[in-house]
Amino acid sequence: MSGWMVTRTIEELLSAQWTDRNDIAYQYVRSLLDMVLGDDERTTERRTLANGKTVTWVVSVGWPGERGTQVLRPATFLLGLREVLHPGPGSNTRGISRSGTCSREATGLAGSGRHPDTWGMGSADEPKSRAARAVRYGPEVCGGGAMELSTLENWLWEAACSIRGAVDAPKFKDYILPLIFLKRLSDVFEDEVAHLAHEFGDVKTAARLVEQDHKLVRFYLPPEARWDAIRRRTTGLGEYLTDVMRAVARENPKLQGVIDAVDFNATAAGQRIIDDGPLARLIEVLSRHRLGLNDVEPDILGRAYEYLLRKFAEGQGQSAGEFYTPREVAILMARILEPDPGMTAYDPCCGSGGLLIKCHLRLLERYGVRENGRLKLPSHVAPLKVYGQEWIPTTFAMARMNAFIHDIEADIVVGDTMRRPAFRAPDGRLQQFDLVAANPMWNQKFPLETYEHDPFDRFRFGMPPASTADWGWIQHMYASLKDGGRMAVVLDTGAVSRGSGNQGSNRERDIRKAFVEQDLIEAVILLPENLFYNTTAPGIILVINKAKRHPREILLINASKLFLKGRPKNYLGEEHVERIVAVYHGWTAEEGLSTIISLEEAVRNDYNLSPSRYVAQNGGEEVLPLEEAVLRLQEAEEERVAADRELQRILEFLGLGGAVRG
Repeated sequence: MSGWMVTRTIEELLSAQWTDRNDIAYQYVRSLLDMVLGDDERTTERRTLANGKTVTWVVSVGWPGERGTQVLRPATFLLGLREVLHPGPGSNTRGISRSGTCSREATGLAGSGRHPDTWGMGSADEPKSRAARAVRYGPEVCGGGAMELSTLENWLWEAACSIRGAVDAPKFKDYILPLIFLKRLSDVFEDEVAHLAHEFGDVKTAARLVEQDHKLVRFYLPPEARWDAIRRRTTGLGEYLTDVMRAVARENPKLQGVIDAVDFNATAAGQRIIDDGPLARLIEVLSRHRLGLNDVEPDILGRAYEYLLRKFAEGQGQSAGEFYTPREVAILMARILEPDPGMTAYDPCCGSGGLLIKCHLRLLERYGVRENGRLKLPSHVAPLKVYGQEWIPTTFAMARMNAFIHDIEADIVVGDTMRRPAFRAPDGRLQQFDLVAANPMWNQKFPLETYEHDPFDRFRFGMPPASTADWGWIQHMYASLKDGGRMAVVLDTGAVSRGSGNQGSNRERDIRKAFVEQDLIEAVILLPENLFYNTTAPGIILVINKAKRHPREILLINASKLFLKGRPKNYLGEEHVERIVAVYHGWTAEEGLSTIISLEEAVRNDYNLSPSRYVAQNGGEEVLPLEEAVLRLQEAEEERVAADRELQRILEFLGLGGAVRG
């Protein structure tokens, strides 16, 4: 039988999502499906729609040549169906052949047993939205569902309100995040059992076999730790939650010291810090959304932490932007790096691990096969090994949680990378990796002694100024790259332009000059403004390649206009990511978007690599952001103090000490 295998009727699809037929959402989705399909609910392979197109109906997605099926959420299904059946102008959507028939051949799946891996690589006819790709390929390959930011924030706000008054606002995250993780573990475990049901016949049989053999699932969750059991608990809830967290950690040693750090039954001055009542309310709020791998984005913990930190803990002087990279930017970086099997990837300031997760998912997207309803790497495809270091204990714990839940081969450690890098070779030198992906804190300040007498010889290109560590981070990452390795790092825009055009020396410009003259910089991508959570300023992605594809050339991409307006933040649309990726991998100059410069041109512009300097858009003039202007003033003051100090030393040598006052 060609085409997609149909395994569920419309009614079965809806019943899987709603038990209450009076639910208004059920009635709405049902009416939409009825408008498209009519009232015929027989399971048939093909249907003729009102527009005359004949399609193989995708009620639930059956993967050719495999046992499993995967039901899409109705809203995702409808959105994707609309795009697959009615592509935009100029599109020949691959899911429908030119005759209007959806087939395995049309999808590129005939005889392959796997999904296509050519998104954005010269294929102009792929569905652009995640919903459409989920209809065609299944949700997991698209990195999970996307809970709207407003939905997430409202949910977290209600969670915080449920324990407001019981604990101080900066402590909200300490109670909310572990429970979100436990809820996510429970939902993913439930999905694991459901996937096994495809193989063993039904959920009851699969659940019984899992209890007998825990290795059947990617991790095992004791019955008392499953969310339904937690919701049923009515007394001694604080003690129960603490015991549950410890039981999960005992069952899964990788989570020891990560999930079991909070005591939900703790007291202060003889009184419970948070009583069972607020805890019960918090659990009910958290029960409103499902958090399986196909329900939310991979780094849902990072995004939740970002909101809680920004909303309730900014008074502590912390900044969420120190660790969280917007999802679309992380996807773009993974698409630029394109991990291959068996590679190693490193993030020296990994935060909640989002960049490493996206690299893992990109490898899974390219090489995974569907087994029991979910993507897995075949045994002959070596996984990506990821390494990360993070200095904030809370975000380190989240990175460990994220790696665990995605079954990633990861080594995540806590510590200060710049002063005490954790990953070292047997001879004591820095360990080196195939790929580096990072978003260090922009313009971080380290005293100059951090760079002086470095035992790892990381700063051979020059010492960065004390006012910004951007080129200190770049040099650490470069020293951590294998020969032939590649890195993509998110930085403040000034990192590629500060100091250029100045008379005399400038530390950042001089380091940048060394990188350019040694032909190490491959590309610079200017991002739109207002993407990042702790600033409205745009950022850049700097790509360094120890084995450049196009020697003595640098690709500059001005993507500052490629964004969709959002509240409170802008974001890259999927079509924008695809366009940037196509320009990068195609190495093309496109008017108003990109240009390719020679090293000689970079020298003529005094090593200024800002894309906006070379790629004009609508006659716009480059405007210096206020934050950048302040930083340049700080650098100028730092240089003045250094010059005064040197002059004072010379005058004292000449016996004229005291003639200069700094």
